[in-house]
Amino acid sequence: MLRPTGSWVAVPTPFDSNGEVDFGVFKDILDFHAEHKTSALLVMGSAGETTMLSIDEKHRIIRELTSHSKGKIPVFFGTTCPRTEDTIRLSQFAESNGADGVLFVVPPYISPPETAVYEFLRQVIDSVRIPTAIYNNPSRVSVNIEPDIVVRLSEECENFVADKEAMGNVSQISEVLSRANKRLHVLCCDYPGYSLLMPTLALGGHGAANIGGNLIPEEMATMAKPWTSFEDMVKSRDLYFRYQPLLELLYTVTNPIMIKAGYRLLGFPVGVPRKPLPDASPEDLEKLEKLMEKLGVVAKYRR
Repeated sequence: MLRPTGSWVAVPTPFDSNGEVDFGVFKDILDFHAEHKTSALLVMGSAGETTMLSIDEKHRIIRELTSHSKGKIPVFFGTTCPRTEDTIRLSQFAESNGADGVLFVVPPYISPPETAVYEFLRQVIDSVRIPTAIYNNPSRVSVNIEPDIVVRLSEECENFVADKEAMGNVSQISEVLSRANKRLHVLCCDYPGYSLLMPTLALGGHGAANIGGNLIPEEMATMAKPWTSFEDMVKSRDLYFRYQPLLELLYTVTNPIMIKAGYRLLGFPVGVPRKPLPDASPEDLEKLEKLMEKLGVVAKYRR
Protein backbone atom coordinates (compact mmCIF):
# COMPACT_ATOMS: atom_id res chain seq x y z
CA MET A 1 0.00 0.00 0.00
CA LEU A 2 1.65 3.20 -1.24
CA ARG A 3 2.23 5.75 1.54
CA PRO A 4 3.35 9.25 0.49
CA THR A 5 6.52 10.48 2.15
CA GLY A 6 9.00 13.30 1.61
CA SER A 7 7.84 15.93 -0.88
CA TRP A 8 4.26 15.40 -2.07
CA VAL A 9 3.62 18.29 -4.47
CA ALA A 10 0.18 19.68 -5.27
CA VAL A 11 0.39 20.75 -8.91
CA PRO A 12 -1.74 23.30 -10.79
CA THR A 13 -3.94 22.46 -13.75
CA PRO A 14 -2.44 24.06 -16.89
CA PHE A 15 -4.76 25.79 -19.33
CA ASP A 16 -4.10 26.80 -22.92
CA SER A 17 -4.88 30.18 -24.49
CA ASN A 18 -8.52 29.13 -24.92
CA GLY A 19 -8.87 28.21 -21.26
CA GLU A 20 -8.93 24.47 -21.92
CA VAL A 21 -6.88 21.89 -20.01
CA ASP A 22 -3.47 21.60 -21.69
CA PHE A 23 -2.56 17.94 -21.40
CA GLY A 24 0.78 18.32 -23.13
CA VAL A 25 1.97 20.81 -20.51
CA PHE A 26 0.38 18.70 -17.76
CA LYS A 27 2.51 15.74 -18.82
CA ASP A 28 5.60 17.95 -19.02
CA ILE A 29 5.01 18.96 -15.39
CA LEU A 30 4.78 15.32 -14.33
CA ASP A 31 8.02 14.53 -16.14
CA PHE A 32 9.68 17.57 -14.54
CA HIS A 33 8.86 16.29 -11.07
CA ALA A 34 9.83 12.73 -11.84
CA GLU A 35 13.22 14.04 -12.97
CA HIS A 36 13.75 16.30 -9.93
CA LYS A 37 13.15 13.93 -6.99
CA THR A 38 9.57 14.75 -6.03
CA SER A 39 8.18 11.72 -4.19
CA ALA A 40 4.56 11.94 -5.38
CA LEU A 41 2.08 14.38 -6.91
CA LEU A 42 -1.40 15.53 -6.02
CA VAL A 43 -3.54 16.42 -9.02
CA MET A 44 -6.93 18.17 -8.78
CA GLY A 45 -6.31 19.49 -5.29
CA SER A 46 -7.09 23.05 -4.23
CA ALA A 47 -3.98 24.25 -6.11
CA GLY A 48 -5.37 22.45 -9.17
CA GLU A 49 -8.52 24.60 -9.27
CA THR A 50 -10.54 21.44 -8.81
CA THR A 51 -13.82 23.21 -8.07
CA MET A 52 -13.61 24.92 -11.46
CA LEU A 53 -13.13 21.72 -13.45
CA SER A 54 -16.08 19.96 -15.08
CA ILE A 55 -16.66 16.27 -14.41
CA ASP A 56 -15.71 15.50 -18.01
CA GLU A 57 -12.42 17.38 -17.54
CA LYS A 58 -11.75 15.46 -14.33
CA HIS A 59 -12.38 12.14 -16.08
CA ARG A 60 -9.99 12.99 -18.89
CA ILE A 61 -7.32 14.28 -16.50
CA ILE A 62 -7.48 11.00 -14.58
CA ARG A 63 -7.31 8.89 -17.74
CA GLU A 64 -4.51 10.83 -19.41
CA LEU A 65 -2.27 11.28 -16.36
CA THR A 66 -2.55 7.79 -14.91
CA SER A 67 -1.46 6.43 -18.26
CA HIS A 68 1.42 8.89 -18.54
CA SER A 69 2.70 8.64 -14.97
CA LYS A 70 2.94 4.87 -14.60
CA GLY A 71 6.49 3.84 -13.78
CA LYS A 72 7.55 7.49 -13.42
CA ILE A 73 5.95 9.02 -10.31
CA PRO A 74 2.97 8.17 -8.08
CA VAL A 75 -0.08 10.40 -8.54
CA PHE A 76 -3.02 10.88 -6.17
CA PHE A 77 -6.16 12.62 -7.44
CA GLY A 78 -8.46 14.86 -5.44
CA THR A 79 -11.91 13.35 -5.96
CA THR A 80 -14.13 15.19 -3.47
CA CYS A 81 -17.43 16.45 -4.89
CA PRO A 82 -20.22 18.31 -3.09
CA ARG A 83 -22.21 15.08 -2.68
CA THR A 84 -21.02 11.81 -1.15
CA GLU A 85 -22.46 9.79 -4.03
CA ASP A 86 -20.59 11.80 -6.63
CA THR A 87 -17.36 11.56 -4.63
CA ILE A 88 -17.71 7.79 -4.57
CA ARG A 89 -18.35 7.63 -8.32
CA LEU A 90 -15.34 9.78 -9.17
CA SER A 91 -13.10 7.85 -6.77
CA GLN A 92 -14.16 4.54 -8.26
CA PHE A 93 -13.54 5.98 -11.72
CA ALA A 94 -10.01 6.87 -10.65
CA GLU A 95 -9.49 3.38 -9.25
CA SER A 96 -10.78 1.69 -12.40
CA ASN A 97 -8.39 3.79 -14.50
CA GLY A 98 -5.31 2.80 -12.50
CA ALA A 99 -4.84 5.77 -10.16
CA ASP A 100 -2.20 5.31 -7.47
CA GLY A 101 -4.47 6.86 -4.87
CA VAL A 102 -7.18 9.42 -4.14
CA LEU A 103 -7.43 12.26 -1.63
CA PHE A 104 -10.49 13.59 0.17
CA VAL A 105 -11.34 16.89 1.84
CA VAL A 106 -14.47 17.82 3.74
CA PRO A 107 -16.86 19.05 1.03
CA PRO A 108 -16.52 22.85 1.06
CA TYR A 109 -19.17 25.39 2.02
CA ILE A 110 -21.64 23.01 3.74
CA SER A 111 -19.79 22.90 7.12
CA PRO A 112 -20.99 19.46 8.28
CA PRO A 113 -20.89 18.49 11.98
CA GLU A 114 -18.15 16.18 13.28
CA THR A 115 -20.28 13.02 13.12
CA ALA A 116 -21.10 13.73 9.47
CA VAL A 117 -17.42 14.35 8.68
CA TYR A 118 -16.55 10.90 10.00
CA GLU A 119 -19.43 9.25 8.12
CA PHE A 120 -18.48 10.97 4.86
CA LEU A 121 -14.81 10.02 5.12
CA ARG A 122 -15.56 6.45 6.16
CA GLN A 123 -17.94 5.94 3.24
CA VAL A 124 -15.65 7.38 0.58
CA ILE A 125 -12.54 5.61 1.89
CA ASP A 126 -14.43 2.30 1.97
CA SER A 127 -15.69 2.82 -1.59
CA VAL A 128 -12.28 2.00 -3.09
CA ARG A 129 -9.42 -0.41 -2.41
CA ILE A 130 -6.56 1.81 -3.59
CA PRO A 131 -4.63 4.03 -1.14
CA THR A 132 -6.56 7.00 0.20
CA ALA A 133 -5.54 10.17 2.02
CA ILE A 134 -7.37 13.03 3.71
CA TYR A 135 -6.59 16.73 3.58
CA ASN A 136 -7.42 18.67 6.71
CA ASN A 137 -7.68 22.31 5.66
CA PRO A 138 -10.09 24.27 7.88
CA SER A 139 -9.19 27.60 6.25
CA ARG A 140 -10.66 26.33 2.95
CA VAL A 141 -13.66 24.30 4.19
CA SER A 142 -14.36 25.84 7.66
CA VAL A 143 -14.30 22.45 9.41
CA ASN A 144 -11.39 20.87 11.28
CA ILE A 145 -11.02 17.09 11.06
CA GLU A 146 -10.43 16.29 14.71
CA PRO A 147 -7.61 13.90 15.74
CA ASP A 148 -10.14 11.37 17.07
CA ILE A 149 -11.61 11.04 13.58
CA VAL A 150 -8.21 10.66 11.92
CA VAL A 151 -7.09 8.03 14.44
CA ARG A 152 -10.37 6.13 14.24
CA LEU A 153 -10.21 5.99 10.45
CA SER A 154 -6.60 4.77 10.63
CA GLU A 155 -7.76 1.91 12.86
CA GLU A 156 -10.76 0.97 10.74
CA CYS A 157 -9.60 1.51 7.15
CA GLU A 158 -6.57 -0.40 5.90
CA ASN A 159 -6.33 1.71 2.74
CA PHE A 160 -6.24 5.03 4.62
CA VAL A 161 -2.53 5.76 4.33
CA ALA A 162 -1.87 9.51 4.73
CA ASP A 163 -3.10 12.57 6.58
CA LYS A 164 -2.21 16.00 5.15
CA GLU A 165 -2.49 18.61 7.88
CA ALA A 166 -2.92 22.29 7.00
CA MET A 167 -3.98 23.97 10.23
CA GLY A 168 -2.00 26.06 12.71
CA ASN A 169 -1.92 23.62 15.61
CA VAL A 170 1.17 21.50 16.17
CA SER A 171 -0.51 19.72 19.08
CA GLN A 172 -2.98 18.15 16.64
CA ILE A 173 -0.14 16.76 14.54
CA SER A 174 1.54 15.50 17.70
CA GLU A 175 -1.62 13.72 18.82
CA VAL A 176 -2.19 12.03 15.46
CA LEU A 177 1.44 10.92 15.26
CA SER A 178 1.52 9.59 18.81
CA ARG A 179 -1.67 7.57 18.33
CA ALA A 180 -1.43 6.43 14.70
CA ASN A 181 2.22 6.71 13.62
CA LYS A 182 2.68 3.04 12.78
CA ARG A 183 -0.43 2.93 10.58
CA LEU A 184 -0.53 6.35 9.02
CA HIS A 185 1.84 8.79 7.34
CA VAL A 186 1.39 12.37 8.49
CA LEU A 187 2.48 15.21 6.22
CA CYS A 188 2.02 18.93 6.72
CA CYS A 189 1.55 21.90 4.42
CA ASP A 190 4.43 24.30 3.73
CA TYR A 191 2.51 27.49 4.54
CA PRO A 192 5.07 29.61 6.43
CA GLY A 193 2.29 31.32 8.38
CA TYR A 194 1.78 28.03 10.24
CA SER A 195 5.48 26.99 10.09
CA LEU A 196 4.59 23.33 10.57
CA LEU A 197 7.35 21.62 8.63
CA MET A 198 10.19 21.67 11.16
CA PRO A 199 8.05 20.61 14.16
CA THR A 200 6.28 17.95 12.10
CA LEU A 201 9.57 16.36 11.07
CA ALA A 202 10.94 16.70 14.61
CA LEU A 203 7.92 14.78 15.93
CA GLY A 204 8.54 11.95 13.48
CA GLY A 205 6.32 13.14 10.65
CA HIS A 206 6.75 11.87 7.13
CA GLY A 207 7.13 14.97 4.97
CA ALA A 208 5.32 17.88 3.38
CA ALA A 209 2.32 18.00 1.09
CA ASN A 210 3.32 21.26 -0.47
CA ILE A 211 3.15 23.86 -3.21
CA GLY A 212 6.73 25.19 -2.91
CA GLY A 213 8.01 22.04 -4.57
CA ASN A 214 6.39 23.17 -7.80
CA LEU A 215 9.25 25.66 -8.26
CA ILE A 216 12.02 24.14 -6.10
CA PRO A 217 11.42 20.38 -6.39
CA GLU A 218 14.87 19.12 -5.42
CA GLU A 219 15.23 21.56 -2.54
CA MET A 220 11.79 20.63 -1.21
CA ALA A 221 12.59 16.94 -1.56
CA THR A 222 15.57 17.41 0.76
CA MET A 223 13.74 19.84 3.05
CA ALA A 224 10.79 17.46 3.52
CA LYS A 225 12.78 14.23 3.90
CA PRO A 226 11.89 12.47 7.18
CA TRP A 227 14.71 12.91 9.68
CA THR A 228 16.83 9.85 10.38
CA SER A 229 19.99 11.67 11.46
CA PHE A 230 21.27 14.99 12.81
CA GLU A 231 22.56 15.74 9.31
CA ASP A 232 19.01 15.41 7.92
CA MET A 233 17.80 17.98 10.43
CA VAL A 234 20.55 20.47 9.61
CA LYS A 235 19.98 20.21 5.85
CA SER A 236 16.22 20.57 6.26
CA ARG A 237 16.49 23.55 8.58
CA ASP A 238 19.06 25.37 6.45
CA LEU A 239 17.00 24.95 3.29
CA TYR A 240 13.84 26.07 5.07
CA PHE A 241 15.47 29.30 6.21
CA ARG A 242 16.93 29.93 2.74
CA TYR A 243 13.66 29.42 0.85
CA GLN A 244 11.24 30.79 3.44
CA PRO A 245 10.97 34.14 1.56
CA LEU A 246 9.88 32.27 -1.57
CA LEU A 247 7.25 30.28 0.34
CA GLU A 248 5.96 33.48 1.92
CA LEU A 249 5.61 35.10 -1.48
CA LEU A 250 3.81 32.08 -2.97
CA TYR A 251 1.20 32.30 -0.22
CA THR A 252 0.53 36.05 -0.44
CA VAL A 253 -2.45 35.36 -2.72
CA THR A 254 -4.75 32.39 -3.24
CA ASN A 255 -3.21 29.28 -4.79
CA PRO A 256 -2.43 28.69 -7.61
CA ILE A 257 -1.98 32.32 -8.70
CA MET A 258 1.71 32.63 -7.82
CA ILE A 259 2.51 29.00 -8.65
CA LYS A 260 1.32 29.46 -12.20
CA ALA A 261 3.28 32.69 -12.50
CA GLY A 262 6.38 30.86 -11.29
CA TYR A 263 5.92 28.01 -13.75
CA ARG A 264 5.67 30.51 -16.60
CA LEU A 265 8.95 32.08 -15.45
CA LEU A 266 10.49 28.60 -15.71
CA GLY A 267 9.22 28.18 -19.27
CA PHE A 268 6.10 26.08 -18.66
CA PRO A 269 3.11 27.65 -20.49
CA VAL A 270 0.58 26.78 -17.78
CA GLY A 271 -1.72 29.70 -18.58
CA VAL A 272 -3.58 31.72 -15.97
CA PRO A 273 -6.14 30.70 -13.34
CA ARG A 274 -9.78 30.42 -14.30
CA LYS A 275 -12.04 33.30 -13.38
CA PRO A 276 -12.90 34.57 -10.88
CA LEU A 277 -9.28 33.99 -9.77
CA PRO A 278 -6.99 36.64 -11.24
CA ASP A 279 -3.51 36.29 -12.65
CA ALA A 280 -0.56 37.57 -10.62
CA SER A 281 -0.31 41.34 -10.61
CA PRO A 282 2.62 42.94 -12.45
CA GLU A 283 4.06 43.98 -9.09
CA ASP A 284 3.85 40.46 -7.64
CA LEU A 285 5.25 38.96 -10.82
CA GLU A 286 8.23 41.29 -10.64
CA LYS A 287 8.85 40.38 -6.99
CA LEU A 288 8.62 36.68 -7.82
CA GLU A 289 10.98 36.90 -10.78
CA LYS A 290 13.59 38.83 -8.80
CA LEU A 291 13.43 36.41 -5.88
CA MET A 292 13.59 33.31 -8.08
CA GLU A 293 16.62 34.77 -9.86
CA LYS A 294 18.29 35.71 -6.58
CA LEU A 295 17.81 32.19 -5.19
CA GLY A 296 19.09 30.58 -8.41
CA VAL A 297 15.75 28.94 -9.19
CA VAL A 298 15.46 30.30 -12.72
CA ALA A 299 19.05 29.39 -13.61
CA LYS A 300 18.62 25.86 -12.29
CA TYR A 301 15.15 24.92 -13.54
CA ARG A 302 14.27 27.12 -16.52
CA ARG A 303 13.60 25.00 -19.60
